[in-house]
Amino acid sequence: MIIVGIVAVCIVLAVLAFFLPRLSRHPERGTQRTLGAGSRAGGKAPGILGRLFSKPFRSSSKAVGRSGAAGRRTRGRMPF
Repeated sequence: MIIVGIVAVCIVLAVLAFFLPRLSRHPERGTQRTLGAGSRAGGKAPGILGRLFSKPFRSSSKAVGRSGAAGRRTRGRMPF
């Protein structure tokens, strides 16, 4: 269920970044801040468990950043 949610957020951010590049920054940062909090909370577990619990949040945060950047980059390449 969480994977579907992250994919949906990435798609929404990519579309938003394509149509409204400046206005897409705030939702992207908010999403990354939320995922960062989850990563920090998961990282407080001891030892290997901390890395295992925080990894999904880190990779999701990277995916959100990439999808927003891809939308803005695609918009910049358009001829109009």
